[in-house]
Amino acid sequence: MCKGLAALPHTCLERAKGIKSKLGVLLQKPESAFDLIIPYPEKTEKTIKAPKPSVEEALQWRDSLDKLLDNSYGLTAFRSFLKSEFSEENVEFWVACEDYKKTKSPAKMALKAQKIYEEYIQTEAPREVNIDHFTKAVTLKNLVEPSPTSFDLAQKKIHALMEKDSLPRFLRSDLYLELIE
Repeated sequence: MCKGLAALPHTCLERAKGIKSKLGVLLQKPESAFDLIIPYPEKTEKTIKAPKPSVEEALQWRDSLDKLLDNSYGLTAFRSFLKSEFSEENVEFWVACEDYKKTKSPAKMALKAQKIYEEYIQTEAPREVNIDHFTKAVTLKNLVEPSPTSFDLAQKKIHALMEKDSLPRFLRSDLYLELIE
């Protein structure tokens, strides 16, 4: 083990020099702010494969989030919009709950329930949705014996949040406005 600078053994010093040279690029001061930018490959936007709705269908989405979510084109467009705003976790959670409700096998249901809970519900989850502590507690209690209704309360809260917050923003977006022109 390498300890103290004064008593550095030869191998520790060589190891430190090796690490420093490998990380040399990171240790240099950037000449400009652009040098700090890490390039990521451009992602091409996922094209919507569902049939484009009529203007009348798209106009109905103003009246009901459910009509939007029930339409495959609408759901895909809504997801795409929310991804562009870095806020897709709510709709992804809603979709995961809908898929979960269709699960017949108790073993698969338990696995899906655990995955949904760990991904969206538990505190500090990677894609944590914004629900109150009471709803989290009820959901966790429901998961002791998973059933198709285990996530109903949380799903209803997220649905209400999307209806109040995300849907109005989507309806003002260029993506939606182009559909109803």
